Amino acid sequence: MKKPNEGIEVDKEKVHIVVELIEYIPNAVLSKTIIKKLTGNVTVSSFDAGEEGDVKKSPFDTYIQIIDGVAEVTINKKQYVMKQGDGMVIQAHSSHHFNANQQFKMISTVIKSGYED
Repeated sequence: MKKPNEGIEVDKEKVHIVVELIEYIPNAVLSKTIIKKLTGNVTVSSFDAGEEGDVKKSPFDTYIQIIDGVAEVTINKKQYVMKQGDGMVIQAHSSHHFNANQQFKMISTVIKSGYED
């Protein structure tokens, strides 16, 4: 089932406030594509309090930045608490997931270079 706003790119050459690109929906995790190309993508996501993302692995490095609230991020069984403004690179092939003890929004950027270590 397709989530609201999923797969819709942001208008090009239009100024926007990134934290306002996506809203919080009760009991939901939402994602909106900012840019999607064969070489990578930029996505903004919102997690309502109490929601948890699936455990994932990516063959590429992923940069995440928290743009609102506080997130719990688990990478290879090590837990991090990230607050607004914090960013981190999740290394390729790392097991990771997100947990929202409180609402948070984040941007994730994946660059598919094909030359990952």
